[in-house]
Amino acid sequence: MATDHIDVRYVAGLARLELTDEECATFQPQLDAILKYAETLSQLDVEGIEPMAHPVPVYDVMREDVPGTSLPVEAVLANAPEQAQGQIRVPKVIAEA
Repeated sequence: MATDHIDVRYVAGLARLELTDEECATFQPQLDAILKYAETLSQLDVEGIEPMAHPVPVYDVMREDVPGTSLPVEAVLANAPEQAQGQIRVPKVIAEA
């Protein structure tokens, strides 16, 4: 690898995580073990092996998209915690910039 040691605080900063000293002491050996294993994997001879996106064949298991009957609007709205103008009201999910 390009570096022998990656500080867990650096990785946590990239992920925008705040870690305590105790958490850093717990996660640092784990990160070092992961990097050591990745180094071991990089030493494998993969000459002649085709790259793959998935280790086993993936088959289309989706059913045919056929329109069916829908629930009546009144039945759906009866289960909604809040409703207005024939629609389900939900909390705002767009964050302020």
